[in-house]
This record gives sequence, structure tokens and C-alpha cells, in this order.
Amino acid sequence: MTVPSDSNAAADRLRSTIRDAQTADVDDDSPCDDNETLSEGLVPCRFVLFGATGDLTHRKIVPALYSLSLQGLLPDGFHLVAFARRDKTDESFREDLRTSIREFAPSQPSDGPQWDKFASGVYYVRSNFDDPSGYVRLAERLKELDIVGSTPDRRLFYLATPPEYFSQIIENLGAAGLNNPVGNDGWSRIIIEKPFGSDLESARKLNAQLGPVFKEDQVYRIDHYLGKETVQNILVLRFANQIFEPLWNQKYIDNVQITVAETLGVEGRGDFFDSVGIARDVVQNHALQVLTLIGMEPPVSLTADAIRDEKVKVLRCIKPFAFEDVANWTVRGQYGPGASPSTGEELPGYRQEEKVDPYSSTETFAAFRFQLDNWRWAGVPFYVQAGKRLAKRTTSVRIQFKAVPEVLFARLACSDVSANVLTIRIQPDEGASLEICSKTPGPNVRVHPVKMDFQYGESFSSPIRDAYERLILDAIRGDASLFARNDEVEAAWAIMTPILDAWRDLSCPLFPNYPAGSWGPEAANNLLRDGAVWMPPG
Repeated sequence: MTVPSDSNAAADRLRSTIRDAQTADVDDDSPCDDNETLSEGLVPCRFVLFGATGDLTHRKIVPALYSLSLQGLLPDGFHLVAFARRDKTDESFREDLRTSIREFAPSQPSDGPQWDKFASGVYYVRSNFDDPSGYVRLAERLKELDIVGSTPDRRLFYLATPPEYFSQIIENLGAAGLNNPVGNDGWSRIIIEKPFGSDLESARKLNAQLGPVFKEDQVYRIDHYLGKETVQNILVLRFANQIFEPLWNQKYIDNVQITVAETLGVEGRGDFFDSVGIARDVVQNHALQVLTLIGMEPPVSLTADAIRDEKVKVLRCIKPFAFEDVANWTVRGQYGPGASPSTGEELPGYRQEEKVDPYSSTETFAAFRFQLDNWRWAGVPFYVQAGKRLAKRTTSVRIQFKAVPEVLFARLACSDVSANVLTIRIQPDEGASLEICSKTPGPNVRVHPVKMDFQYGESFSSPIRDAYERLILDAIRGDASLFARNDEVEAAWAIMTPILDAWRDLSCPLFPNYPAGSWGPEAANNLLRDGAVWMPPG
């Protein structure tokens, strides 16, 4: 047996748990009310947003909050308290948010009673992040809102700031006593945006600074990829369908390919990206999170720690990269001038982008061959590639099964018998497809690959929620399943840091080494064994 029996038993228990979760409190004659399910555990609270005048707030967080309000998913007594350095009042900040809704969420009403209800719960506290008196004023404002709303001390702090301010904010929240809830029904939680550290040492340092102020169960390290429906569906696809789990191992799977591709460049964030690169910005978090869900063992339950325990095990069994491994099993790239494959529009090279060093050696593409040293995945390569200015915007997982023996079809005049491929499309065109072999019509036996395809948009009438909506709701409810734990973050950095260190010592490739609008540098194909190539995503 390829997979130990206790793994099969865990899968059976998890399938039962998933079935129970799907059918609990649902009338057999009526569809499940998703909003009713999501609203369970929601209580009045104060949402304190640090960096409230920044781009993330206006593009993502406030549209997500307002959308939740329109759906009736924000609890009564919810208040948004902004904390930022610019000189604004409650009224002027509310108008700023109205402008943001019109620009970034134009389908949502920015006038009328729905907007008025949301805006009336928005307040602004002006302060520098390193000014202790600002946190005193914040505490006073929160206490006033608690009294007016007759609600317990419940606070959700969201750090939507550049990482260099995390430590200041955490320290000052603790000094002002805002980290400790008051009363039995009170709670205090903190959401921290990525990047959580820039290497293993900095991640450990930030965790050490958090520890004395916020307990681990108060900390929610956010990665918006985990809020995507199709990422969450990986668990259901694997463990709620009996046909997959017996095949999900090295006996039947040849390789796994994970692609995170963007058609955009740095979009005005050149100074930030030039100091980070694609490996830190995408691979260490987004791509490795997807890899853990593909590679994990069945958790004993759907609780946050049970799921995260198994994800950490996957990260810890990824074979560490020695210096020579980095040279052999990683590829770096940087895009030069090119053209859009869809419109033919001329695209600038990375070094011509705004706020980018014209001599930059920062990678905009990276590819890796990871090996999981455990029983299930021994010998199965996990290929990961991520890049900017690629030919298509897509995030997908391609699981290639081993080919059937050629004995049966070798004597027939037929096409090559292709290996089966399961593709999980995370974005866009969310869904999954299974590529199988079929006989083509005609008197001769000819084999041709065909796809059985599932698309979220066609199979379900309810819309796919924005990832931030789901994650904010979960944080309010106290569900940390889709957030990273401290040991998970450090395990991911333990994989990436030796690679980043080796890249500094190895001679940099001759950049640029792929044109904008292509699929990246040709050298990425050298990572794949037996002359294989990256399969087209989607």
C-alpha cells in the first residue's frame, strides 16, 4: 500500500466531517443559505484599520467591508475606526471612502440609505504610528463607541501598513493596553498583512515581538490567496471525493506544476517590488500555501490547528536546498521589452518601469523544483513558477498522472496515449478539469485527449466572493483556518532563505532574459526531468 492505513482512516474521518458540515441544519427541500452560515459567530466589534489612507485600504479592504455590509453580513454595532497620519476628520475620511467605492467598486451604491448606514459607522483617529498619545486617543474613542453601542470590548486591529511599521504599532498597542480584552465576552485580535518578514531571521524577530503582546490565537497572518474559493476547494476536491485520495501519491502521480502568472508589471510599485522580488512577493507565501494544500495529509478535522498542523508538516518535509541545488533547481528571470500577446501593445522592460533601478538585478520570474521527502511524495517533483509580464494571467495547479503502459496500444495505428492531467484553476475562470483519453470517431482505434470540465460560474448561482470578504469575516468570527500560524511562516522562510542567500552569491543571469508577454526564460524548461516542458496553464 502506497499510503499508510492511518492516512486512509484520516481521509475517511475528514470526508465524514465535510459531509456533516455540508448538511448540518439544512432543510433537505431547500438550498443552503450561505449568508446565514457565514453570519454565524458574528458579533458587534470595532475594526481598527492602520494605514487607512493607503492603497490597499481603498482598493481592497473598504470595498470588501462595504460589500459585506450590503449583504447584511456585518454585525449590528460594527464600527470602522481608521488610524493614519494624514490630517483628516470623520467626515472628510468618509468622503474619501465614497470616492474609493466609486473608483474601485463602481457596482456598489455610493449614495442612498445603504451607503449612509455604512458611512455613519466610520471614524478617524489621526496619529503617527510611533506616537503613544495617538494610541491613548484611539483607546478613548473605542471606549466611547463601546458605551454608545452597549457592546463588550471587542477589537479587530488590521495592519495594512508597510512592514517597517509593524513593530511600532504592535508595541504601542500593548503599551496602551489595547491587546487585552475586558470582560468574558471581550476579545482582541490582530490581522497582519504580508510580507511577514523578509527572511527567516526577520520573521522570527517579528514573531518574537508579537509574542509578549498578542497570544498566538489572537494573531491572524493574512494571505489573500487562502481566501479564494478555489484554493479552499482543494481540500474538498481531495478529501470529499473518494476517487482521488487512493491515487494521490507517488505510485500514480508523475509531477505537480504550480503556476502563478501575472500579465501586469509593477504598476507604480517599482520601489517596493525592486526591494522584494517575485520569490519573496509571491512564492514564499502564495505558491507555497497552494503547495501545502496539494501535498498535505488528511487532517483529523476541519479545525484551524488541525489543518495548519498538516500544512506545516509539508513545509518541513521539503528537501532543503544546498548551494549546488540552488544552481541546478532554480531559475531566475527578468522581463525586457516585449508585446502583449492579446493586443500587440508594446510593453516596457522591467528596468524601464517607474521607480525601478535601471541596473536592477531583481527577479521578476522564478521557477523551482521542490522535492517532498516523505512516504506519499517520494520521487515526485513539485515544479513552481511565478512571474510578472507573462503571456496570461492565471494561477493554476496541474497534476500529471503517470502514463499507462504502452503494451496495449503500441501495436495500434493510433495517436500517442497522453497521461491524465487534473487541472485546478484558481484564477481566473475558476474551476477544474480532468483530461482523459477517448477514442475518436471512425473505424480505426485512434486515441485523443478530451477534457471533463467544471466551472464555478456555471455550476453555482451564488457569486464568488472576494477573498478579503471571506478572510475579514473569518477573523471577526475567530476562525483562523485560512490564516498562517507562526511556525508555518517560519517553515516557509526556512525553505526560501537559503535560496535567496545563494542567489546573492551566485552570478546573476544576464538580465533581461525573457520578453514581456512571453512565458518566461527558456532556462525554466531545464528544471523539468526527461525533457518535459511546462504545460500550458488553464
